Amino acid sequence: MKLDSSIAAVVTGGASGLGEGTARAIAATGAKVALFDLNEDKGEAIAREIGGIFCKVDVTSDEDVAAAFARARAAHGQERLTVNCAGIAIGQKTVSRKRDTGEIRAHDMAAFERAVRINLFGTFRVLSQSAAGMMTLEPMADGERGLVVNTASVAAQDGQIGQAAYSASKGGVYAMTLPVARDLAQEGIRVNTILPGIMWTPMMAGMDQKVQDALAAAIPFPSRLGTPADYASLVLELVRNVYINGECIRLDGAIRLAPR
Repeated sequence: MKLDSSIAAVVTGGASGLGEGTARAIAATGAKVALFDLNEDKGEAIAREIGGIFCKVDVTSDEDVAAAFARARAAHGQERLTVNCAGIAIGQKTVSRKRDTGEIRAHDMAAFERAVRINLFGTFRVLSQSAAGMMTLEPMADGERGLVVNTASVAAQDGQIGQAAYSASKGGVYAMTLPVARDLAQEGIRVNTILPGIMWTPMMAGMDQKVQDALAAAIPFPSRLGTPADYASLVLELVRNVYINGECIRLDGAIRLAPR
């Protein structure tokens, strides 16, 4: 697929971090971009900057997602590219013991379910609704109708202590990539997933510089945090190369996460 002004794209989580970087990179090609996010102020500002459209969306809601797609398609036409970046990270052990009292507590199931609802169900909800729209398009010269890029995490493969919920949610995204790509293959719709490592995000910006430096030093090469530009570059390559399908690609500088 070649990105230009004839192509419409949707980026979830487009108001910050990896999603923002990706939205900006796609818009720079001339493609029309719709940002799906809950952060209305930031999303509207970015949309104005890149000449796109912002849609306030809760990815856990069928109705919200459907309404956002309807608005984006009315403005830009049916999307051929969707990038799922919306997600949350939580940290909590399967069972924990309070230091002061010794009280033993099981994992908060509401937190576990929230991670899965947003990271896994939300990704699949957007993917499925987008693919349904893509199926109405005429195939391009190479037979392709569209592409969905999902975001998992290296924690899907080597999750750390306290990442049971996060790893489970991202592991689901990782695991469904191939079967969904096979489901959609005859329709000319590709599905790939990126597994980012330790990336520079707004959450990371709030950490002490010493912590950031220690994390960067743990990455074999290059010994720095990944950036939204690194992520966006891989998205653009997945767009260009039609032969990459059903694939999960680590974007991590060769790091393998230690237990903690």
